[in-house]
Amino acid sequence: MAVALIRSLRPEQWTKNGVVFAGVIFAMRLGDLHNVLTVFAAFWVYCALTSSLYLINDIFDVEADRRHPWKQKRPIASGRVPIGVAWTTAIVLGVGALLLGAMLGRPFLYTLIAYTILTLGYTFGLKRVAMLDVLIIAIGFVLRAAAGAVVIDVLISPWLFVCALLLALLLALTKRRQETAAAGPRAGWSSYSVGLLDRMMVGVASATMVCYALYTLSPETLAKFHTTSLIYTIPFVIYGLFRHTYLAQDEGRGERPEWVLYTDIPLIITIVLWAVVAILALYGMLPEPPIENLGRVMRQS
Repeated sequence: MAVALIRSLRPEQWTKNGVVFAGVIFAMRLGDLHNVLTVFAAFWVYCALTSSLYLINDIFDVEADRRHPWKQKRPIASGRVPIGVAWTTAIVLGVGALLLGAMLGRPFLYTLIAYTILTLGYTFGLKRVAMLDVLIIAIGFVLRAAAGAVVIDVLISPWLFVCALLLALLLALTKRRQETAAAGPRAGWSSYSVGLLDRMMVGVASATMVCYALYTLSPETLAKFHTTSLIYTIPFVIYGLFRHTYLAQDEGRGERPEWVLYTDIPLIITIVLWAVVAILALYGMLPEPPIENLGRVMRQS
């Protein structure tokens, strides 16, 4: 039962909490050990909180999960973890996360409370409201990005928040697309169709590309980082979004985005290369691109 309980915490989905590191990276604080350790603490607090909320979700969805092709194998739905044990673990993790979050500062605690309220609302019924369900998932990612910034008292470009919102929205739409394709319109998202979701995915992916490109070229970014070399990261973002769309719409993968992230080698390589190039660019270890207008804007900034 201990192994099943650990599985019910969904540790494979803790990667979603990695967005809290955006603040320390784009604020160029990786050289500040205190800030890095603080963000690591924030990451683990969010892991505890999200696992608590996953348990509550699985408890309330237990009957529906037992009728689902693969969700019926979840520890709570299969009976390997008693509901009483799940409730106790959820309460301990949730309360512990909030107490530890309070130690990291009031602004950070506010993000935890907002995330908890939003997720519980999703679990108790909002996930059955078409369009609102995917937007709630996306806002959850933005709250985590905000948490990573407020915990070390830095500001992040609004472009990055918009990019995080759009990317999270794309993942949520992909998940709904695969669920609808596998089971057809159901009570939870009866207003959706595969065609509608495909069109929405293409639109959101396109908006994400444009938003990210504008972020790398914006005067605010040039003034803050004093470099134009973030432009080198744009091809990785474009390829990653194209690859994601291909996997979802042509290969039918995406109902569990975290598994795609772990198993698709081209996508893994793309993400790693993007991270490496972004860090090198931010810390001035790449040559400036030979683009005259960009150079002039940077000098004026």
